[in-house]
Amino acid sequence: MSIDHFVIAVFCLIDEEMKKILRKTKLRNRSPNPALEDSEVITMEIVGEFLGKDGDKTIWEYFKSHWPHFFPKIPDRTTFVRQAANLHMIKRILQESLATKLGAFNDILHMIDGLPMPTCKFARAHFSRIFKEHAAYGYCASKKEKYYGFKGHIVISSIGVVTSATCTAANRDERDTAAPAKNNHKRLIIK
Repeated sequence: MSIDHFVIAVFCLIDEEMKKILRKTKLRNRSPNPALEDSEVITMEIVGEFLGKDGDKTIWEYFKSHWPHFFPKIPDRTTFVRQAANLHMIKRILQESLATKLGAFNDILHMIDGLPMPTCKFARAHFSRIFKEHAAYGYCASKKEKYYGFKGHIVISSIGVVTSATCTAANRDERDTAAPAKNNHKRLIIK
């Protein structure tokens, strides 16, 4: 499949799923609709991540320079990033809907793993006010480093489909986080 066909296929899937999820519900009551459709933003994020473009700025730059014929109404970077961030609940519902369609929740084996999510450089952590009430100091064994922030936890089926994700303070143990996930999955392996 060519990259053009891949972008089109992802857009069609996302657009169709969003219409099913939202039905006739409006996402924005007070503000005007953005120039770039929400399904286009999510498509850009999915394709960008698939191509290894990490971060909103890199994805925006890639699509702005390579795909203006598919996405002619790409706004400035900050508007794109804000719109993408505001769609977090829709993305979560979309992910769950697609995982259900793929049969991921019926899988008998699921794996959980954590990844560090630092909020600032470790040297600045003592002075940082970002997420002061929620973030904590943690240790990432794979990177052999201490950090300040959060730990993301992701549960994946044996076929590689994400079935749940959560975020906790960096000092929380994955086994504690996995306890609620065990109720939703038949067999869970903690990595």
